[in-house]
Amino acid sequence: QVQLVESGGGSVQPGGSLRLTCAASGFNFNRYAIAWFRQTPGQEREGLSCISKYAATTSYADSVKGRFTISRDNAKNTVYLQMNSLKPEDTAVYYCAADYRLSGGCSTSAVYDFWGQGTQVTVSS
Repeated sequence: QVQLVESGGGSVQPGGSLRLTCAASGFNFNRYAIAWFRQTPGQEREGLSCISKYAATTSYADSVKGRFTISRDNAKNTVYLQMNSLKPEDTAVYYCAADYRLSGGCSTSAVYDFWGQGTQVTVSS
């Protein structure tokens, strides 16, 4: 059974940090690029960051560049999103997703094969 399970969300004050974890199971993790997205009610889903199969490539949206860092541990089938200097506008449900790749690279514009259920991040004073 394919699963992507996000964790690590919660409430934090502006300027704070959180680390999200995406734990994968049920598929060959090493063959998939992984991305993080977020969505707020009434807004389109936003692609934040992605990482290629063996972490050779990472990409970030301008809205999070310099504040968020994506990483992966293929031995643990896990991807992380370290979020620093959080702002109220970062409040959203955060999702991870997996994209099967024959080659390297990653893109948040790709059609993703598997999605997690999401974890809420709230940034508020």
